[in-house]
Amino acid sequence: MTTADPLLQVTDLQAYFHGFKGRRVVQAVDGVSFTLNAGETMGLVGESGCSKTTTCHALFRLLPGAGQIVGGSIRFNGEELMEKTPREMQQIRGRDMAMILQDPMASLDPLFTIFDQVAEPAYYHRRLRRKTLRRRVVDLLTSVRIPSPEIRMGEYPHQMSGGMRQRIVGAMALAGEPKLIVADEPTTNLDVTIQLQYLNLLRDIQKETGVALIFVTHNLGIVAKMCDKVAVMYAGKIVEQGDVRDIYNAPQHPYTEALLKSIPKIGDKSELYVIPGQPPNLAELPTGCYFHPRCPSAFDQCRSEMPPDFVLGHGRTARCWLVSNEVRSG
Repeated sequence: MTTADPLLQVTDLQAYFHGFKGRRVVQAVDGVSFTLNAGETMGLVGESGCSKTTTCHALFRLLPGAGQIVGGSIRFNGEELMEKTPREMQQIRGRDMAMILQDPMASLDPLFTIFDQVAEPAYYHRRLRRKTLRRRVVDLLTSVRIPSPEIRMGEYPHQMSGGMRQRIVGAMALAGEPKLIVADEPTTNLDVTIQLQYLNLLRDIQKETGVALIFVTHNLGIVAKMCDKVAVMYAGKIVEQGDVRDIYNAPQHPYTEALLKSIPKIGDKSELYVIPGQPPNLAELPTGCYFHPRCPSAFDQCRSEMPPDFVLGHGRTARCWLVSNEVRSG
């Protein structure tokens, strides 16, 4: 990998879930492509059920039994992850790329102390032992603003508040010194004050370590605060992506525009905008553009033909016929 190469380059990633005897196929991740540079933060946004989390699990090759990556490329740190064996992927997970899950109790074992759980990645991936390992755990807990780390690391997850548990999970993710961290809605279960503290903490950690970050969320306010660029997902596809400011100031896809219109505004007493309809069933997708049944700007081509990714320049793309040259010239 050269300095000019992106840290992560995902190209046409496809991950499907197959039902009984393969009769029902759910196209959970359908042709997803994006790049992420070292030290950069990307927001992955969209409604619940649009496959944000499944996309991240596919990056780690951690899909459940019925799930399978059926196509595409995942190049990370100059290597093709699709060519790695399961044993090689075990070495990469935790050491080079790590994930912070939405519910910290899904990552923490109630039967083991905080020390045991934070120490395990450092022990396994960095071969730290005894006093060196203990110092590393203290340093990690200190870095995520855990008070009295020497005392806290002897306690158990149930003795921690929700915000503290989320910080512990962050320390576990940092223990292997990864180049990439995927944070899957890590602030959902936290109150607003603790959310702000945790977001500032992630920012400080990123500045100190230079780690790249994928922030999965449905909260567009968090994306505006945290991210350099954003990818908007709908029904397993990225429908628009680019620089955060560009997309927030001038969205090119009707779904992105609808999401931004749905954000409550302080002092605005008008009725809150709601996107009509529901996201489609991924096993029974509509023809053409998947958003057309809910789109106020849809026309005949939208209903019959899936739009490609139109390149708008400066790393920005939109999957919508409204931005095509044919529509513009018409």
